[in-house]
Amino acid sequence: AASIVGEMRSHAIQPDGITCNAAISACEKGGQWLRALLAVAQSSVGGCGLQPTLVTCSAAVSACEKGRQWNQALALLQKMKLAAIRP
Repeated sequence: AASIVGEMRSHAIQPDGITCNAAISACEKGGQWLRALLAVAQSSVGGCGLQPTLVTCSAAVSACEKGRQWNQALALLQKMKLAAIRP
């Protein structure tokens, strides 16, 4: 799913927030917590060029939960707090 965003970029199509959130949700549903976190990082650092939203972060936290990555989930919740994104 995350590779779809990369594929879009290779065809000069700029992914939007919906596309990035869908990719992160697909990673979450597939149990790919690390890819979900990477997609969050890519979406906010030059990938989609967007700031993570509650939807973005919730999907990534859920992916961490499904992968039993509690420390990663807590770290993301802390980043949400610092960015004033309320769960």
